[in-house]
Amino acid sequence: MNKTIRNTSVFVLLLVLALLGRATWVQAYEARALADDQKNRRNTIAQYAQPLGNIVVAGSPVTGSERSGGGTDLEYRRTYTDGELYAAVTGYSSQAYGATQLEGIYADVLDGTDDRLKNPLDAVTRKQQEPGTVLTTIDPAVQKAAYRALGNKKGAAVAVDPASGRILAMASTPSYDPSRISGTNDGAAWQELTGDEDKPLVNRALRQPLPPGSTFKLVVAAAALEDGLYGSVDTATESPDPYTLPHTRTVLRNENASAPCENATIRTALRYSCNNVFGKMAADLGQDKVRAMAERFGFNDAELDVPVRAYASVYPSKMDPAQTALSGIGQFDVTATPLQMAMVSAAIANDGLLAAPHMVSEVVDSDGDALTSFEDGDTRRIVSSATAGQLRSAMVTVVEEGTGTNAAVAGAEVGGKTGTAQHGENNSKTPYAWFTSYAKDPSTGKQVAVAVMIEDSGAARSEVSGNGLAAPVAQKMMAAALK
Repeated sequence: MNKTIRNTSVFVLLLVLALLGRATWVQAYEARALADDQKNRRNTIAQYAQPLGNIVVAGSPVTGSERSGGGTDLEYRRTYTDGELYAAVTGYSSQAYGATQLEGIYADVLDGTDDRLKNPLDAVTRKQQEPGTVLTTIDPAVQKAAYRALGNKKGAAVAVDPASGRILAMASTPSYDPSRISGTNDGAAWQELTGDEDKPLVNRALRQPLPPGSTFKLVVAAAALEDGLYGSVDTATESPDPYTLPHTRTVLRNENASAPCENATIRTALRYSCNNVFGKMAADLGQDKVRAMAERFGFNDAELDVPVRAYASVYPSKMDPAQTALSGIGQFDVTATPLQMAMVSAAIANDGLLAAPHMVSEVVDSDGDALTSFEDGDTRRIVSSATAGQLRSAMVTVVEEGTGTNAAVAGAEVGGKTGTAQHGENNSKTPYAWFTSYAKDPSTGKQVAVAVMIEDSGAARSEVSGNGLAAPVAQKMMAAALK
């Protein structure tokens, strides 16, 4: 064999060995990564090769599957029962646009590819199994009450069982029907939804933190009582009216100029929503103490999963004294989601203990055996029992004699706090209307905590108030929960 042939043979052998090595590497180490790649069409084909598992509310599925029809290699497509009603809970599962909310989090369980659904042999062969089911904590009566009461307003509402942390309702409006975008040929509907300036695909209950306005005064009051700045909700505060923000000439006035806010007690200040009292209270406490209390309630938590991840509600840092005072009335850079403000009322209602909020109770396989369970009543202490009792008493005064009268439920103990948050440069845009509350039925022991945010109702600016717009929604939700 001459030298040229020998060198060529060696080179060819090296190429063959390189190809074999690469093939071995792909098969042994990269197969799973390639299989899981979102661009791998086989994954989508497998996902919709059989009917998906269901998301269940109170024993009844609110999802389903149907044949996709001709023109696609995807056998089934997702359907929804009362899609607009439950969109903020389920999210969507789309052949073209992916999946969100519970549909996205539990996609592997719902399409049967989760390894926990397989026996050891199936795990090796990657055989697709019968899909699992997601059981929610949603109460359909409370969900319907929230959605119907919100109506054509732009806003959101959340209801929580204070003792267990179970989310009983989560509504966001305007909503959408996920069935409209579940197939492969729904481009027009997708463009309509994504181009809508009212953002119907956004879950406002979890994912749109906005200034909470005077509802945040509950957090400041809790900080003042826990710190010992004031001994009770009936102790007179040192609060000039009007109050000049520290180191400025800016005067913080009250919405009701005739309200008895000068040196008012916390009870009276909550009843009349006195800005001067809580602005000065926040400044006296200092931002660190207010922030510490806010964070106990859940603010600044970037990993709040219910199990859908909520955007963090924010209590800011590095404020000057004037900004700290404004934060005390839920303004400056304070933001909150309706879920967060429901958590504030829930902890107060539950004697100072906050139960971890969750809207899924169990994830089960096709035989009903649990894959994942979420514990009820997984609590942590936020404030003392005495402080919680004081705040409940003051919140009841708000509903019985103050700015929250529209939230009253016959035969129940109801406590609440209204909020109207400024919006836009120099408060140029329509304010946000808030209400957070709790209700207890002494005869049955049932209880619920609620928060409602109205981003835009179409009402004139002068007609926007927490009591006028948000409290009636909360009232209907609480009444439904206590039945």
